[in-house]
Amino acid sequence: MSKGAAHCGVSQSAASQHVQEVERKLTVSLFDRSKRPLELTAAGKLYAEFCREALRREEEFGLELEALKREVDGTVRVASIYSIGLSEMSRLQEEFSVRYPTTNLHVEYMRPDKIYDAVREDTADLGLVSYPQPSREIAAIPWRDEEMQVAVPPSHRLAGQAEVVPADLNGEDFIGFDEDLSIRRELDRFFRANGIEVNLVMHFDNIQTIKEAVALGSGISILPARTMQAEIEQGRLVAVRLDAPELVRPVGIVHRKRKKFNRAAQAFLGLLEGRG
Repeated sequence: MSKGAAHCGVSQSAASQHVQEVERKLTVSLFDRSKRPLELTAAGKLYAEFCREALRREEEFGLELEALKREVDGTVRVASIYSIGLSEMSRLQEEFSVRYPTTNLHVEYMRPDKIYDAVREDTADLGLVSYPQPSREIAAIPWRDEEMQVAVPPSHRLAGQAEVVPADLNGEDFIGFDEDLSIRRELDRFFRANGIEVNLVMHFDNIQTIKEAVALGSGISILPARTMQAEIEQGRLVAVRLDAPELVRPVGIVHRKRKKFNRAAQAFLGLLEGRG
């Protein structure tokens, strides 16, 4: 009784009182007190086995509960610009599903201004945008800088060159972005800084349409290199390096400040940050 009390961190008298209380409740004797040292009665042995099983089940319950707490589940809502979504979101979705099979990833493709609205209004947990802009309500996490290259059709005079300088673009028919987009403003700034004049023949609000126009021979453009891989492999586009290391497209992750992420959103954010 003394050893049992010490093991449980209580006094011997407290242990004895507890045993007596259990005996009163069960209306049986757990110990044969006529023998020294004490021996368990048949009822005592049965009760001891019950206690061992209860402790084993309690331990199993604790382990299973901890595993359940560590399991990532829930839904993460992502709003993405088209160029990121179409070029790599399917790969990210597949990897996320393999890592966290009990989660759901819901992706919508939007214009950049609509992404900020979705994040601000909490209809999206995370937004993937180019030229991310933090604000009083929006936090922006830098993700990566994408190299910009010249997109030309395979028949174009520049297609056979490994690299071009900004001056090589002078006078070219150019397919650009809509004026309200950050990438358009950055390209216009680049042209002015290098004294380049291009002939803007078309402008669109997304990279996919610009790539199609270039592939059809309507002009050239400057696009993030990683967004052109599929068309390059198909032989529909050629990407030529541009000697302008300062010209990159920054891409970032935006979310509402003080946003409380669920476990799924936390996991997807971790995946993105590891794949920048």
